[in-house]
Amino acid sequence: MFQIIGIVLLFGMVFGSYLLAGGKMAVILHSLPFELMGILGSGIAAFLIGNSIGAIKATLGGFGRIFGGNKWKKQDYKDLLSLLFQLTKTMKSKGVIALESHIEKPAESSIFQNFPKVLKDHFAVDFICDTLRMMTMNLEDPHQIEDAMEKQLEKHHHEALAGAHALQNMADALPALGIVVAVLGVIKTMGAITEPPEILGGMIGGALVGTFLGVFLAYGLIGPFANRLKEIVEGDGAYYKIIQSVLVAHLHGNAAQISVEIGRGDIPSGAQPSFLEMEEALSAAPAV
Repeated sequence: MFQIIGIVLLFGMVFGSYLLAGGKMAVILHSLPFELMGILGSGIAAFLIGNSIGAIKATLGGFGRIFGGNKWKKQDYKDLLSLLFQLTKTMKSKGVIALESHIEKPAESSIFQNFPKVLKDHFAVDFICDTLRMMTMNLEDPHQIEDAMEKQLEKHHHEALAGAHALQNMADALPALGIVVAVLGVIKTMGAITEPPEILGGMIGGALVGTFLGVFLAYGLIGPFANRLKEIVEGDGAYYKIIQSVLVAHLHGNAAQISVEIGRGDIPSGAQPSFLEMEEALSAAPAV
C-alpha cells in the first residue's frame, strides 16, 4: 500500500512542480516514447546480459514481494516455534530413534503436517531436518553445528539477494544510459543546426528528456524497488535464523521450552509474539 502511495506522490510532486513552474508537458510527451524505449529498453537489455537465469527469475518474482511485503507474519513465527518445540521435546524425551521418521519423511510426519506453511518452505524443512540429522549421527558439538548452520544461512541469504542486487545494478546503470540517449538527441539536433531556434529548442529539450528519465527512473523507482526487496529478503531471513537459535540452544542442553524462548527473542519486534501468546500456542499444539 505505502509503495503505491509513494509512486503516486513521486509522479505528482515531480511533474506537479514542473507544471506549476510553467513547464509544458508537450515537449516531454512528444519525446517520451522514443527516450523511454532507448533508456528502459537498453536498461532491460543490460539486465539480461549481466545476470543469470536464476537472478532474472528472482528479480521478476521479487516485484510481487515488493508490493506484498514480508512473507512471514506473527502466526507463522508462532507455528515455527511450536514445530521446533515438538521436535526438540520428542528428541529429548523419546530419543533420536523416535525423531528419525519425522526428519526422513517430513511430508508424512504427524508433527510437520500440523504446520502446512512451514512444510511448504523447502529450505526451512531441509534446514531443520538436515541439522537434526547431524544430531542423530552423534555430532553434538554445538559450535560445530552452529558453524555448519551459519554457512547454510549465508549461502541461502546470498542467493536470495540476487534479485535485489540485479535491480540495484540496473538502477546504477540508468543515469549513464540516459546520458547516452541524450547525446544521441544532441547529435540529431546538430544535424538540423540550420533549423530556426524554436525547432532547435524543442529538439534540445527532447534530448534532455533522456537525461531526466535516466535519473528519474534510477533514483525514483528502480533504486527504491531494489532497496525494498533487499529489506524484505533480510527481514524474511530472520525466520531461518530462529531455527538456528532454537536448535543450538537445544544442543546446549536446554529444555525445549527454554530453547523456544531463546528463539522467540530473535523474532523481529513487529511480528514477535509475547511470552503468554507463545505459552498458549505451545499448549494448544497437538500432542505428538
